[in-house]
Amino acid sequence: MKRYAYGWLTATFFLVSIIGHWVFGWFAFVDEQQSLHQAPQLAPYLVEMGRDTFENWQSEFLQLIWQVVGLAYFLYVGSPSSKENDDRTEAKLDALIRLQAGEKAEAILADIDERYLRTGGHSKPHTHEETERKARG
Repeated sequence: MKRYAYGWLTATFFLVSIIGHWVFGWFAFVDEQQSLHQAPQLAPYLVEMGRDTFENWQSEFLQLIWQVVGLAYFLYVGSPSSKENDDRTEAKLDALIRLQAGEKAEAILADIDERYLRTGGHSKPHTHEETERKARG
């Protein structure tokens, strides 16, 4: 449960806010209908609140969700350009290990990959192979 605390907290905030939106919307709708000397009816209320809710979703939530999820996905998961600095740093560290460890370097790098659950070895940015060749001499 603790592992997903942020998700549960976010879901709770969402449910409280959407329920509050609809409850207070009902009170406003009833007041409006009474000022027009009409009895409040559920169908027109649902249409009005549905429209208002989707307007809020479109202008606020979808924009925010796209920014957060899109940024997280493209920056940390899928975008090759977001990994350039990490790849460059990794290539530098690999070169330093190779310079210092000599023949033991590949075993050290394989051990690091295994401990940190890397599959397929290190990532290869555009200049990684060239850097490796220069480091080997």
